[in-house]
Amino acid sequence: MKLNWGHYIAIFMVAFMIFILSFVYKTFTRDSYDHHLVSKEYYLDEMNYQQEIDAVDNAKKLNESIKLKNTEKGVLITFPAEVDFKNIQGTIRFQRASNVKLDVSFPIALVSNDFLIPKEKLVEGFYNVKIDWSANDVKYLLKEKHYYSSK
Repeated sequence: MKLNWGHYIAIFMVAFMIFILSFVYKTFTRDSYDHHLVSKEYYLDEMNYQQEIDAVDNAKKLNESIKLKNTEKGVLITFPAEVDFKNIQGTIRFQRASNVKLDVSFPIALVSNDFLIPKEKLVEGFYNVKIDWSANDVKYLLKEKHYYSSK
């Protein structure tokens, strides 16, 4: 049987389609390729987006912002000194885009303007940090990317 250039093009196209379809099959059937949304309630989050914008604007109006610092004990979060720490309430979320199982969340309970997230709760890498807090009936929000390193 003699093959001409048309046969080679057809063979190449079929092989390429099999190659691509094998990747599609693997991504949909293997648990290691975990497909998840950043938030399970993304419709509700979208409706509350204006409130988030207002909270971010409130945080920008402060003289100093929240500071995140890697220490040997974990991540030290320092709230602005101009806000009385006794009035601060809210939650701190560290979300890992690469693996939802590494997400951690903490309620804010302060005894000073500092909050320590222990290194045992975090794995080295990039996190999307969301600190949703309020003081004196004013809501604040910090969204930041942070690289945690225990070194």
